[in-house]
Parts: sequence; C-alpha cells; structure tokens
Amino acid sequence: MKRSIALMLLVLFSLGILTACNTVAGAGKDVQKAGEKVEDAADKDK
Repeated sequence: MKRSIALMLLVLFSLGILTACNTVAGAGKDVQKAGEKVEDAADKDK
C-alpha cells in the first residue's frame, strides 16, 4: 500500500515538473518575440 502511494506521488510530482518546464519554455519564446519586435522598431527609428 505504501509503495503504491509513493509511486503515485512520484508520478504526480513528475507531471507537475514537466508541465512547468513547458510553460516556462513557452513564456521564454514569447519574451524573445517581444524583444525582436522592440529591436525591429528601434532599427526603423534610426
């Protein structure tokens, strides 16, 4: 019984970590795109 509960907790924890990684990676891409837009706007104003 204890073993199955420990295994379930490990699986839930692992899923949480993997989900967080995907979210952070997506946010990083969004920030990168926003930075590119700012650079493009700065180049146009030169």
